[in-house]
Amino acid sequence: MDNLLIIIPAFIFTIALLVAIHEYGHFWVARQLGVKVLRFSIGFGTPLLKFRGKKDNTEFVLAAIPLGGYVKMLDEREGDVAENELHRAFNRQSVYKRFAIVFAGPFVNFVFAIFAFWLIFMMGIQGVKPIMGTLATDSMAWQSGLRSGDKIVSVNNDDTPTLNAVYEELLGSFIEHKAATVQLADQRQVIFSFDQLKQSIEPSQLQKILGLSVQLPIEKVIISEVTTDSPASLAGIQSGDRIIAIEGQAINHWRDLVLAVIDKPKEKVLIEVLRDGNTLQLPITIGSAKKEGQIIGRIGVRPQSVTPLPDSMFAMHQYGFFTAFYKGIEKTWDLSVLTLKMLGRIVTGEASIKNISGPITIAEVAGQSVQMGIERFLRFLAIVSLSLGVINLLPIPMLDGGHLLFYCIEILKGSPVSDAVQEIGLKIGMILLLMLMSIALYNDFTRILN
Repeated sequence: MDNLLIIIPAFIFTIALLVAIHEYGHFWVARQLGVKVLRFSIGFGTPLLKFRGKKDNTEFVLAAIPLGGYVKMLDEREGDVAENELHRAFNRQSVYKRFAIVFAGPFVNFVFAIFAFWLIFMMGIQGVKPIMGTLATDSMAWQSGLRSGDKIVSVNNDDTPTLNAVYEELLGSFIEHKAATVQLADQRQVIFSFDQLKQSIEPSQLQKILGLSVQLPIEKVIISEVTTDSPASLAGIQSGDRIIAIEGQAINHWRDLVLAVIDKPKEKVLIEVLRDGNTLQLPITIGSAKKEGQIIGRIGVRPQSVTPLPDSMFAMHQYGFFTAFYKGIEKTWDLSVLTLKMLGRIVTGEASIKNISGPITIAEVAGQSVQMGIERFLRFLAIVSLSLGVINLLPIPMLDGGHLLFYCIEILKGSPVSDAVQEIGLKIGMILLLMLMSIALYNDFTRILN
């Protein structure tokens, strides 16, 4: 219940803000080009709040269903237009003006993303330094040449002061199925050969495949509590036991234990514990739980204590005013390209349609990001905003990109696309959007039920 009190307002705020930004792009450019705007609506359905503006008596509306919005302009195709206002009707404008008005919506979504990333980079992003800890010998990290103690300084010539920055840079190469060059502090280079991976591997599996781990201070992992009927309890683990290894991999920190089980839900492993001076080998079937839309492994134990990571393990990913602005543009471009490539992989069947998320998942992530701080929430807003921009530019009728496609054809052939062709296109576009929304909602409910 407490989560819903955060998730629902966060979701409504996110959608309302990004829709308002998108529609304001259409609205502002339309006014600048002399087109009369009749209504600016955030949301659909019953108006909750509305008022009239001084210019053109434009109606501003906040409606009950916060899943979109629209700008209604004067248009002869939608009603009678007075003779003295025909020059202000949208349909009477040149194709270039109509193109500019329609393109402005997605464009400001990208502008907002740049602004959000600019703020993030100026504020700085704190993260764990990418100094490698124990690496599994079957991981890509080990097989590529990384070893314990190695410090990653850049990926594909982009600085990576934190482990999260490393993952973000490697994600692009992973999706593109290209090799990534990783530069180490000792001047060595290692190559991550993503071009050798199977096409069917999903982005959600990236961290597991890479097998990166950070160097942690050594501490004894002593169990203070074992959950009743949990996998640990069924395996015979008791309070006071010290976990020293899982599948032969040393456990020297609580995070080692978490990393050893989180990617192995429902797998059977051998856990080694120290009890009263004796070493015991206990087989355990790792349990599963849902976290942030993913199924993760858990065994049901609590540590006696967890030593906070020392400040020396953290780094700040931060830039000055102008560099942060450039990085904001670069980040927005890179993520937009990655979004397009991921959509392309889904269309061609190289990636699962399970990667498509709907409003329920967006709501959950909105609530989680709000609780994690301003930097995470700004990042979330930026990613959703640029995603809206990319999706709206797809050449699908019903979307802005579909209208832009018609305008491009009009420019090339010298006359508008016929009403009959546009009507057929709109029907196809509606079917495609309904299919997309159905898949997204199905994925949302599947995640909840699982």
